Amino acid sequence: MNEFVVSARKYRPATFDSVVGQASIVTTLKNAIKNNHLAQAYLFCGPRGVGKTTCARLLAKAINCEHLSPSVEPCNACESCISFNEQRSFNIHELDAASNNSVEDIRLLTEKVRIPPQTGKYSVFIIDEVHMLSASAFNAFLKTLEEPPAHAIFILATTEKHKIIPTILSRCQIFDFNRITTEDISRYLASIAEKENIRYEPDALTIIAQKADGAMRDALSIFDQVVSFSDNHITYKKVIENLNVLDYDYYFRLVEHFLSGNYREALLIFNEILLEGFDAHNFIVGLANHLRDLLVCQDKNTIRLLDVGEQMRERYLQQAKVCSDKFIFEALAVLNQCDIHFKSARNQRLHVEITLLQLCRLCRKEEKEQENTNASAEPSLKASPQTNKVAAEKPVSPSPKKEISVSQSNPSPASSAKPPVVKSFSLKDALKETAKTDDNKTEKEEETNPDDESEKAEDIDIEKFNQAFQEFLDTLKNENARMYTTLQQQQPEINFSTVTFTMTNKIQCEEFHQTIKPMLIRHFRRRMGAVKIDLQTRIADSLPQQKLLYTDEEKYKYLLSKNPNLEKLRQKMNLDFE
Repeated sequence: MNEFVVSARKYRPATFDSVVGQASIVTTLKNAIKNNHLAQAYLFCGPRGVGKTTCARLLAKAINCEHLSPSVEPCNACESCISFNEQRSFNIHELDAASNNSVEDIRLLTEKVRIPPQTGKYSVFIIDEVHMLSASAFNAFLKTLEEPPAHAIFILATTEKHKIIPTILSRCQIFDFNRITTEDISRYLASIAEKENIRYEPDALTIIAQKADGAMRDALSIFDQVVSFSDNHITYKKVIENLNVLDYDYYFRLVEHFLSGNYREALLIFNEILLEGFDAHNFIVGLANHLRDLLVCQDKNTIRLLDVGEQMRERYLQQAKVCSDKFIFEALAVLNQCDIHFKSARNQRLHVEITLLQLCRLCRKEEKEQENTNASAEPSLKASPQTNKVAAEKPVSPSPKKEISVSQSNPSPASSAKPPVVKSFSLKDALKETAKTDDNKTEKEEETNPDDESEKAEDIDIEKFNQAFQEFLDTLKNENARMYTTLQQQQPEINFSTVTFTMTNKIQCEEFHQTIKPMLIRHFRRRMGAVKIDLQTRIADSLPQQKLLYTDEEKYKYLLSKNPNLEKLRQKMNLDFE
């Protein structure tokens, strides 16, 4: 029986072209080798399992290869490449900073740096998890990293760039590795499955890629696990069973019940999910992601954001056609609130069930709103043909009181009913009643709409303005002492309906417009009536410069200028400045 080698080691990229998902970085490194623009130090950053150490080894192998191919790939035939493949190369030194993070370890490394390579051009030092070095080790490493020998190249790899001191970062060329996309991972897993003669379903590989969260090494480890579980036949059902992933079918069924308002079936499906051992919080998060995927399917420009397989994509597109944008928006808002308050809920199952009930009511609410909209579009009153006939037959005579008569009687002459009842109203009386109603609303409108444009634009009564302004300052004294002092020391400029206040700086202007202006406008309206007032501010061009008093003698001279008798008091009491 052949010895089993995990896929993460067996299918580790051996060439630059086989690196997955890092095209821009690979192109930069190949061009640097081709043009002999190699830096003295590189820093490879990014999440786990995206190819940092792999690219570091490929770079070390390529720069020492004796016969590079035209595509800047190692030849795998020269002594340097053979020794690298057999893991006996003396030109490449790997150091794990997690277990070698002291100053003494760095000192041993710097001594190795002085030794030139026995074969090849460069000695390459790969330091993995470099952020684990201590502060003292970083400082001991600085000088060597800044001025290494011509034959030495450092490649540092880390998952936490923010933990590396800036002096190290400034001495390196930094490459940020991206998370590998689900599509790239599933495609790479498919190629491995074909090489290993393993049957698979594309949607199953997509689930594995999603579970890996952008890390190829994790995807390969999950792939080996699923292959063992499924006996070389990877299916969608076996993958979700082995990885304990909730089936997409639950989400599709739930959305169908939401749209139909069938809350009973929705609660039964949630109970089934709990019986299968799934966490309620993860269920809410998954349901929110499902609705998000339905939302991106609403537009052809956002469909590319859908991260699922081709077969599942078609199912999403079909369900997205029957979901309105408004339903999805409101459903996402409800699920977001459930997610936020889930941990603080005492009865978490009831918390989720209430959320499902709310989702089932969304479509009913939307239907009622649509019915109300249609009803409001129809005419509320329909004209009666009999009423129209009476209006046409009855002449209208002018009245000195400008009264309008409206007939509400039955015009049939053969009818034995009572004489028609005629109701009349005076236009003047109606206008008076409207005026009274408007007066009652004035005070509320002042509070809710301080910038009403229906005010009278007329000159401001300066006497009334000064009186109202002083009253406002008296109320402002206890609420905002700073602005009270600012407004008390100036005289506003009044020009027709515009009042301008002079401030000393921009901060005072901003505070005035944000806090004082709305209060002041409402106060003026209560005291001066519906007069349009426009409050403006400006910054003083120049302010008198006051000389600051520092010494006791300067302070005394200032006081003496205010009161000359102070000198007599000083002489009489024999006082001095010390």
